[in-house]
Amino acid sequence: MKRPSLKPVYIAALAVATFVSACGNNPESQPEATEAPGAPTTAVGQSNVADEESQRNVVQVAIASPEHTTLVAAVKAADLVNSLANAGPFTVFAPTNAAFAALPPGTVEGLLKPDKKEALADILQYHVAVGVYQPGNMKDGQSLGMVNGGSVTFHVKDGQVMINDAKILGTVVAANGLVCVIDKVLLPGQ
Repeated sequence: MKRPSLKPVYIAALAVATFVSACGNNPESQPEATEAPGAPTTAVGQSNVADEESQRNVVQVAIASPEHTTLVAAVKAADLVNSLANAGPFTVFAPTNAAFAALPPGTVEGLLKPDKKEALADILQYHVAVGVYQPGNMKDGQSLGMVNGGSVTFHVKDGQVMINDAKILGTVVAANGLVCVIDKVLLPGQ
């Protein structure tokens, strides 16, 4: 009678040892800590993930647009960059620089002050809906809940889609939703 070979057992044991070592369970292979525990970090949140190959998220779309520098400054001042860089999906109704410029003098500058952060966040969140809402699919009189808890109303006339009293000028698909460029700033309660 022939004895079974132990060769497969040795190969399996070697494979398990290699796998365990590769997974980093060997304390000697762990990298040394470079920062003290509790040390502040400078780059946190989804917006700081470097990825030059994937489609842009809604924040990156706005940052890349020369017509949305005021919106980007407002999103940063309200500390909403990481929220909007998350998976979503979101539909962001993005007012142009001209839309912000049409507000009463001093409005934008006042809202960008640190003590107005909550009011600014409320206005910006009134421009964001959870989900992807293509303007072409909206019906006249349709209402949509926004992130700040308020609602907007769509109007459709002669093929022009409006949100409240702002014209939707175009759309840009993003990795985490849709950016709809609008010609007015939406104000809650108006």
